[in-house]
Amino acid sequence: MTPPLGDIAHIGHTQLFTPELDASVAFFTDYLGLTVNGQDSDTVYLRTYDDYEHHSLVLTARDRPGLGRLALRTSSEEALHRRIKAVEESGGTGKWVEDEPGLGRLYVTADPDGHEHALYWESEHYRAPEELRPALKNQPQAKPNRGVGVRRLDHINFLAADVLANAEFQERVLGARPTEQIRLDSGKIGARWLTFTDKSYDVVYTADWTGSAGRLHHIAFATDTREEILRAADLAIDSGVFIETGPHKHAIQQTFFLYVYEPGGNRIELCNPLTRLVLAPDWPLITWTEAERAKGQAWGLKTIESFHTHGTPPVA
Repeated sequence: MTPPLGDIAHIGHTQLFTPELDASVAFFTDYLGLTVNGQDSDTVYLRTYDDYEHHSLVLTARDRPGLGRLALRTSSEEALHRRIKAVEESGGTGKWVEDEPGLGRLYVTADPDGHEHALYWESEHYRAPEELRPALKNQPQAKPNRGVGVRRLDHINFLAADVLANAEFQERVLGARPTEQIRLDSGKIGARWLTFTDKSYDVVYTADWTGSAGRLHHIAFATDTREEILRAADLAIDSGVFIETGPHKHAIQQTFFLYVYEPGGNRIELCNPLTRLVLAPDWPLITWTEAERAKGQAWGLKTIESFHTHGTPPVA
């Protein structure tokens, strides 16, 4: 049975591993405009200016790039325990940790592919120091005066060995709603987009062509306007940031986007999906066929088939 909607309030933050910690921190602060809000040994906590919580991103030094955990804030303490019960009733397991500043206990579990998810309720609201205090009292922090100035963490795209099994974990265990998907000629689901909110998507699962489990495709940060995506491309050229593709507009979900890589080797999307919301409570799941998908993933841009050493090609 599908659980009640609304137990997951939103994506809280995500963690990335990087073999180039200092360079990765410089990318997220100087190029994207995030602010460092604490460091603990080989882990750095960063925040976007419109985040009401302590941090939006955790960077941790590791030998290889990749994903640490995705943290989801619940809508209440009761909602947290409902989701924990759903995890356990589905045959999953989890553990309690208290290892991040600004947060209480987190319940750490995993989807079928092994991507780590942390569920939590307790969270301190951010109070900006004097030098970051905004002029408007309903803003958590002043807008950055450097880089792109991304507003918030928008979504995460997981690579998965089995898209359907992982998407159903989000739906049946966590309460996400599916909005769009790709069904291959074989009948398999090649990708599915899901949301916890009125946004058209918060989480995506894309088939990993290598058959591997637990990998990351990208994380995405939202900008205020499409023009800031264009500016981000100019800044990338000026600062030596590698552009993989874009700016373009996706067919699925209609997102105006740019794909870049941070120095540690993780793919980062800059996106402007702010004009498209899913307000219908009975929104139908939109299915794209393989033939429809072959027409292109962004305006006239054909679906990218090749890949380089950084990883697999973007799909939408």
